[in-house]
Amino acid sequence: MYTIKLFLFIAPLVISSTTDQDYASSDSVSPQPKSRFAMLDDVRILASGLLQLGQGLKDFVHKTKSQINDIFKKLNIFDQSFIDLSLQTNEIKEEEKELRRTTSKLQVKNEEVKNMSLELNSKLESLLEEKILLQQRVRYLEKQLTNLIKYQPECQEHSEVTSFKTFVEQQDNSIKSLLQTVEEQYRQLNQQHSQIKEIENQLRRTGIQESTENSLSSKSRAPRSTPSLHLNETNNVEHDDIPADCTTIYNQGKQTSGIYSIRPSSSQVFNVYCDVKPGNSWTLIQHRTDGSRDFNETWENYKYGFGNLDGEFWLGLEKIYSIVKQSNYILRIELEDWKDSKHYIDYSFHLGNHETNYTLHLVEITGNIPKVLPEHKDLVFSTWDHKSKGHFNCPESFSGGWWWHDVCGENNLNSKYNKPRSKTKPERRGISWKSQNGKLYSSKSTKMLIHPTDSERSELKQIKKPMN
Repeated sequence: MYTIKLFLFIAPLVISSTTDQDYASSDSVSPQPKSRFAMLDDVRILASGLLQLGQGLKDFVHKTKSQINDIFKKLNIFDQSFIDLSLQTNEIKEEEKELRRTTSKLQVKNEEVKNMSLELNSKLESLLEEKILLQQRVRYLEKQLTNLIKYQPECQEHSEVTSFKTFVEQQDNSIKSLLQTVEEQYRQLNQQHSQIKEIENQLRRTGIQESTENSLSSKSRAPRSTPSLHLNETNNVEHDDIPADCTTIYNQGKQTSGIYSIRPSSSQVFNVYCDVKPGNSWTLIQHRTDGSRDFNETWENYKYGFGNLDGEFWLGLEKIYSIVKQSNYILRIELEDWKDSKHYIDYSFHLGNHETNYTLHLVEITGNIPKVLPEHKDLVFSTWDHKSKGHFNCPESFSGGWWWHDVCGENNLNSKYNKPRSKTKPERRGISWKSQNGKLYSSKSTKMLIHPTDSERSELKQIKKPMN
C-alpha cells in the first residue's frame, strides 16, 4: 500500500514536469542534449516507481492468498465439525424415538397388568365373601352333626355334611390358587413400574419431558411399597411328616445345605435355607452378599419376607417368630470383610410377637466381634412406614428395617449396601458396622442364623426316637 501511494504521488510530478518542458520548448529553443537527458531521468523515476508498485502488489497478493488459504482451512474444519454434530444429533433423535416407542409399550403393558390386577381383586373379594357364607353354613352343619352324634353316636356321617365339607375344601384351594395368581400379578406390575422409571430417567437425561410423568410418579423417599408376597410360602395343608426346623432335618440325615420345607408348630408350611455346619444345621433368616437386593422395604414385606432364598433375602419376622416360639434358640451373626476374613457372635435371645413390634432381647454367649448390639434391653423393630414410639428417625436416617433402642447407630445389617467403586474409600464399601467402642467395620457379606440350644436339640432327638 505504501508503494501505491508513492507511485500516485510521483506520477503527477513526472507528468507535470514533462508538460512544463514541452511548453518551454515551444516558447524558446534550448539545446537538444539537455532536454533529452531530462526526459530519461523522468522515465527512470517513473520506472522505479512502477517496480516498487509491482513489488508491493506482489507482496499484497501473496499475503492475501495466504489469508484466503487459512480461511478455507478453518471453513473445512467447521464443515467437518458441523457434519459430526449433525450425525450425533441424528443418533440422539433415533435413540429418542426408540425410547418413546419403548415407553409407549411399557405404558400399555402397565395398564394391562393394572386391569388384570383389578379384575383379580374383584374376583378375590367375591370368593372371600362366598367363603365366609360357606363357613357359616359349615358351622351350622357342624352343630347339627354334633347333635346327631350326641343322640346317635353309631350313625354314619350325613352325606350332605360330607359333600359340604368337600365343597368348602375345594373353595379354599381355589382361593389359595387365586391368591398366588394375584401375588404374581403384583410382582409383574412392580417390575413394569421399575422399567418405566428407568426409561423416564433416561428421557430426563436427554432433556425430554414426558407427559406421563404425573401418572407414573412414585415416592422418592423410599422404594415403592408392594404387597407382601409371603416369600416361598406353600399352601396351608396338613403335613404331619414335615419337620419343624433345620435341626430336625439335619437329625433326619439330610446334612447338605439347601432349601427345605418346614412347618413349625401352629404354623403353615414355608421354605427356608438350611446352612449346614460341622455337627449341626442353622436356619438362615437373613443373607446379604453384593447389594443386588434393596432392603429399604415396607413393614408388610419385613413381616412376611422378601428376596430369593438362593441369594439375598429376609425370611420374615412372622416366620422367624413361628420358629423360635417352639423352644429356646441361639441367634448367630456372621460377618465377612473384604479380606475374606470371617467373624461371628452368638446370642441367646427372646423374640416377641407382632403385638410387641417383634421386640428382641439379647444376651451374648460367645464370639470374636466386639459388642455391637445392646444387651439386656428391649430392641423394637421399625421400618420407614411403621415407626415405633421413641424411634421415629432411625429407619429414615439409616435405611432398612431393624431393631432399635433409645439411640440410633451404624449397626444395621439391613442398611444400604455401598457398592465398591474405584474412588470410594475402602471402609465405606459394603455394609458399615460400627461397634460400641466407635470403630467402624466394613462387611462384604452378612448372615443371620438361628438354631435351638444344645439342651433343646437333645430334647428333639429324644422326641424323634419314639416316632421311628
